[in-house]
Amino acid sequence: MTIKEIQNEIIDEFSMFDDWDERFQYVIDLGKDLPLIEEQFKTDENTIKGCQSKVWVHAEEKNGNIVFTADSDAIITKGIIAILVRAFSNQSPKAILEADTDFIDEIGLKEHLSPTRANGLVSMIKQIKMYALAFQARN
Repeated sequence: MTIKEIQNEIIDEFSMFDDWDERFQYVIDLGKDLPLIEEQFKTDENTIKGCQSKVWVHAEEKNGNIVFTADSDAIITKGIIAILVRAFSNQSPKAILEADTDFIDEIGLKEHLSPTRANGLVSMIKQIKMYALAFQARN
């Protein structure tokens, strides 16, 4: 699936819920299914700067695509990074760099987060794009 197809799938899933309590519960549930980062990668180097809670993101290249794993010590944040990992993992660096993140606004996530969590979300996206840039520069 392309990034856009995955993002549309996420938008469809969020549209099934009537209110933000249900959507936040869904975000929490998504966090429970997050492909977890291995303990050895829970380093300062893999910590997202600008997040109130601890968030680690690790990226590695497999067959020309970037595979992300992540974790967080906060349940909502874990769900947020799970959404991003789902949207951008197993994609090429070029596709990640060219992808927009409008789907975040379409599901209404940013507007329902506290300012510090919204800043953290922006930092997570920025870090994913930085990984893509680094992998693209290697090739």
